[in-house]
Amino acid sequence: MKLLTDRPRPYVAHPEQQPLAHATLDVSLPSGHAATSFAAAVVLARFAPRWAVAPLFVVAALVAWSRVYVGVHYPSDILAGALLGVAVGLLVLAAQRRRWRRRPADAGGATAPRRPGGALRRRPPAPPRG
Repeated sequence: MKLLTDRPRPYVAHPEQQPLAHATLDVSLPSGHAATSFAAAVVLARFAPRWAVAPLFVVAALVAWSRVYVGVHYPSDILAGALLGVAVGLLVLAAQRRRWRRRPADAGGATAPRRPGGALRRRPPAPPRG
């Protein structure tokens, strides 16, 4: 995607600025760090305890903003990366939900859990015949 946008990094567009770090590609949009950190935050937030959700997104935002701080991205690069990451995270969760819905029952009569990490639910016993 970076090669499609061909947006130069800040230190390439403004050579007078000295970045704290250099990147392997000289194209900037979107930020891969922002995309990865927000995708991870979305997926982990689905399975994390409620108290941990906000810190996950705070860490993702700090990782993203650090790329502007070190001089390798513009703020719009990290915004685009964050939006891309949230979209990827939601797609991963949607694919995971589809996979869990298709999971067949095992031979012991247990059905697949509706939520990962949940205990298997046993089918109710059949009513007596006769």
